[in-house]
Amino acid sequence: MPADSRLRRLAQAALTVALLGLVACVDNPNSVFHSRTDFNRDVTWLFKIILWLGTIVFVFTEALLIYAIWKFRAKPGAPRPEQVHGNTKLEILWTVIPALVLAAIAVPTVTTIFKTQGRANPDAIQVEVIGHQWWWEFRYPQYGITTANEVYMPLGKTIDFKLMTVDVIHSFWIPGLAGKRDAVYNPTSGWLKHRQTNIWFTADSTTEDVFNGFCAEYCGTSHANMRFRAMVVSQESFDSWVAHQQKPAVFPAAAVAPAPTGRRAAAAPVPTPAPQGFIAWNRPMPAYTIPRTPIPAAIAYDTTLVGDAARGATTIASSSCIACHTVKGNPALAFGKVGPDLTHVGSRLTIGGGLFPNDTKHLGSWIKNSTAMKPGSFMPTQGKGQYDPKTKTTLTLGLTDQQIADIVAYLQALK
Repeated sequence: MPADSRLRRLAQAALTVALLGLVACVDNPNSVFHSRTDFNRDVTWLFKIILWLGTIVFVFTEALLIYAIWKFRAKPGAPRPEQVHGNTKLEILWTVIPALVLAAIAVPTVTTIFKTQGRANPDAIQVEVIGHQWWWEFRYPQYGITTANEVYMPLGKTIDFKLMTVDVIHSFWIPGLAGKRDAVYNPTSGWLKHRQTNIWFTADSTTEDVFNGFCAEYCGTSHANMRFRAMVVSQESFDSWVAHQQKPAVFPAAAVAPAPTGRRAAAAPVPTPAPQGFIAWNRPMPAYTIPRTPIPAAIAYDTTLVGDAARGATTIASSSCIACHTVKGNPALAFGKVGPDLTHVGSRLTIGGGLFPNDTKHLGSWIKNSTAMKPGSFMPTQGKGQYDPKTKTTLTLGLTDQQIADIVAYLQALK
């Protein structure tokens, strides 16, 4: 091999090693090696043991290999090296040493597995995590709370996540706080039955912060778009959030005008301003947790329109929305279970399975054509004149931008 070719290959190898070292030194916010929780500390401890033992074995083995290559290299007139076949001592040695190394790895590995997969403390906060294609539902049975794509946790308190799914296998993962764990569907027993898995941890070595959550098991078209946010807050803020979430949407006694002629009319009250207290994350989010998914160019929603919450309440209560969504306190939206609970949707930071920020532009565009914004979305296209990628048809009927603006005003009032 020419000398310049060898030098080029050596340079490429050195560059690769340097880049790997650089990547290893980057403070990745979505890394599990941050030691913010007891779970991640246990995993990091196990990783370091395996890494150091693996490094020692690698260096020792490669040193022996290099020594053997150099020591017994072919030399003019040199006799053939002595064969070691049948050397009992050597064979015992190279059997015992790997066995000891494997034992040194196996014991802490099994210990960590039993610890991280054991039962949580009896006083842990219970959170039922239900995976849907493609969004996350969170239920707090101890408090009677249901929310979507955002989970709140108090500092220093153990959270016991019970994982379930209504369709396919999903994998619950908050890398900044803990490892991943699968939610498994059992079609023979029905959803949410007999197949609960769990993962628990205590966020005791961090400050109040927001962390990214993902589905880490391929689950269909929008697997990469199945995200959520995990908020770690003070105990005081958590208690305030719980107290607010336990309340239904608050309405005055008076009802608004009935729905337009030709559609099913329904009394749809107007939401009142939200009570004071901690109702949602109220400070800037870390840059890496802010969704930046672009809106498709085909969705041209007019953000200059001023919505009317009263009209929006009437429109949403006389539309197909009532079949999928619930707003506690609104009798017209009390039975939908397919989509996320919208009782306090105005206080959430994201929509669309954590894919878009919860603001007027994105919420209006989502209502207008969610199928175009998120491939595989089960929410039907609502905007008049919009092309539905799933049905491959253009809606001749549907909601106008003004009607959508009214619905947006209504939903944003549900703090």
